[in-house]
Amino acid sequence: MIAFIDAFVISAEQAKADFIWGTPTNLGPTVNSSRDDFGPEISADGLVMYIGTDRPGGLGDTDVWVSTRQTKNDEWDSPVHLEGPLNTSYSIWEVSLTADGLQLYCSDGPFSATWPGGDGNGDVWVASRSSTSEPFGVPVILPGIINSDHAAWADISPDGLELYITSHRAGSIGNCDIWMAKRASKDSPWGSPVNLGSTVNSGPPDQTPDISYDGLTLFWAKGQGPNGMDLWMARRKDPSQPFEVGVRLPDGVNTAMGEFGSCLSPDGTVIYFSSNRAGGFGGFDIWQVSITPIVDFNGDGIVNLKDFAGLAQYWKQNEAGVDIGPTPLGDGRIDYRDLAVFAEHFRLGGRPFPASNPNPGDGSTGISTTAFLSWTAGDRAESHEVYFGTGYPLPLVSTETDTTYAPPVMAKTTTYYWRIDEVNSKGKTTGETWSFITETGIVW
Repeated sequence: MIAFIDAFVISAEQAKADFIWGTPTNLGPTVNSSRDDFGPEISADGLVMYIGTDRPGGLGDTDVWVSTRQTKNDEWDSPVHLEGPLNTSYSIWEVSLTADGLQLYCSDGPFSATWPGGDGNGDVWVASRSSTSEPFGVPVILPGIINSDHAAWADISPDGLELYITSHRAGSIGNCDIWMAKRASKDSPWGSPVNLGSTVNSGPPDQTPDISYDGLTLFWAKGQGPNGMDLWMARRKDPSQPFEVGVRLPDGVNTAMGEFGSCLSPDGTVIYFSSNRAGGFGGFDIWQVSITPIVDFNGDGIVNLKDFAGLAQYWKQNEAGVDIGPTPLGDGRIDYRDLAVFAEHFRLGGRPFPASNPNPGDGSTGISTTAFLSWTAGDRAESHEVYFGTGYPLPLVSTETDTTYAPPVMAKTTTYYWRIDEVNSKGKTTGETWSFITETGIVW
């Protein structure tokens, strides 16, 4: 697996545990369409994904659709049109969900028809529901202090106390800036939005903010679209502090095409984002890329008890250089969360993490006899051994450097088993065995 090491995190003033960016993968034709699919938003349990799309079947130029999965190891299902009054003949831009799943923030315009009741220049709205089993209600416009002069691409913090918006209102540094409003409680009024300043904003448009679940890392897109946008990130030591100087995510995550509309998974292990790079199925597609902390603190090429000593030295303290849990960005405290991340890496001894997200999914039926296999690479994997067949022991049929394999035409009404073993210079990690049944047909 090609890996990209984040380079901004070591400085004389502050050390931050390094991490590795994986190889971005497309979520595939089950999620993506031949049109534009953008602005993924992941629920707190990691099992629901909201996207904006102009695919057929919607009511406006862009509508909200929803994809689900049974577990975080499963593939995403085909998106369905969000029920309820949120989708109309007017367009909705990127949505943001509160951690309890009961409020969905969104914006209209300014690139298409805006909703009645707004100022016509782009506004932020919120739709609510009393339980996650119910549809969202009619969206309500936020007060004028938020929408006084252009507000779009809203992102609500998980605790519901910070609201990030994109705006070109007076006081902006560049073409379009990221601003943030606060409130004391969910029942309190919003304060006036404040510009995040020159550590985040600059001359090119800054837009589509996404704040991490711990409130310490901001992701956003910088640049003029559609092909000039790149993903950036900035950290802060705690929510009361300003964000430090932002950095562009590395090449490979960013390309010569456009990247925007990111969302960090609640567990901090994956970033979902929108890109029109090669390898997609439409205009903009939803992609994902893994983030893995580097646990080899002393850089000797192996995770061992010397690294554990470095972790134990700062137990119950705030030492960013060994703050690896929750994965991967840490939480400002060395505790059992960091120990759990370390233990998993220590167990593998430098070997790759196992492959995941099989496609076809485990136990699936009605699979085409000409289907190809795909999976998400395990972190640190350099190659992938493909085992495939109709019985045990499974034969090794191929070694791939990519995360796909095209088997010969398969028989109908047949159960196939397959496994991916991840390999690197430190050794091999045996994967789970998955299975699927091909489409029915006459058996001669």
